[in-house]
Amino acid sequence: QVQLVESGGGWVQAGGSLTLSCAASGTIFNFNVMGWYRQAPGKQRALVATISAGGSTDYSDSVKGRFTISRDNAKRTVYLQMNSLKPEDTAVYYCKSVRPLGLVNWGPGTQVTVSS
Repeated sequence: QVQLVESGGGWVQAGGSLTLSCAASGTIFNFNVMGWYRQAPGKQRALVATISAGGSTDYSDSVKGRFTISRDNAKRTVYLQMNSLKPEDTAVYYCKSVRPLGLVNWGPGTQVTVSS
């Protein structure tokens, strides 16, 4: 059974930085597309960034140039480095794993709060 556990969320002032981690177990991590999504209060869950098995990355326009997604296959972990944080980045951040046959798994989420 695939398990994803996020960590690294918390409170930070605007302009600050946080790094989120998502540790995966129960899956052949190397072949999975991994992603970070976020859901702010009253809004739908939205894509933040994805990284393919080969390391190709994609970002939402709202975080380009500020956030960096990366993966360490040996540690079965995906990271989201978040710099220049803004109050509008406040949300619950979720890790997503997509296996080669399309099976999707989500982590429970971690709260990020950015104060102005």
